[in-house]
Amino acid sequence: MKTSEKQNPIFPQGEKAPAEYFTGNAWIKPLVPDDRNFNCVIGNVTFEPGARNNWHTHPGGQILIVTEGAGYFQEKGKPIQLLHKGDVVKILPDVEHWHGASAESEFTHIAVSTNTQKGVVVWLQRVTDEEYNKR
Repeated sequence: MKTSEKQNPIFPQGEKAPAEYFTGNAWIKPLVPDDRNFNCVIGNVTFEPGARNNWHTHPGGQILIVTEGAGYFQEKGKPIQLLHKGDVVKILPDVEHWHGASAESEFTHIAVSTNTQKGVVVWLQRVTDEEYNKR
């Protein structure tokens, strides 16, 4: 889906994601800040076509809920998975992975970082173009 085709997003786009952790443009709208009662952080993340985050881990795990577009998810050492609206990905604690938009589509997901008392995210190296294009 192109930006011009996007209709009534559920949440506003949010602030631009930090360039040191993302290739291309992405935006993050915090929905639930780090909450010690529920031990989670929830955010809505929108990627422009071709944008992705760095390799990273979540000490307490993460759940991704795809709400728009087409994107990719990859665990280190496994094939890239194509994701579409309605897909849900459960990522176990400390599993190295990345996610982002396909080259042809914007991609939006709700990211739920769980068990945040263990930590929220550990950022690693960039996903290279060669890794991204290995589909």
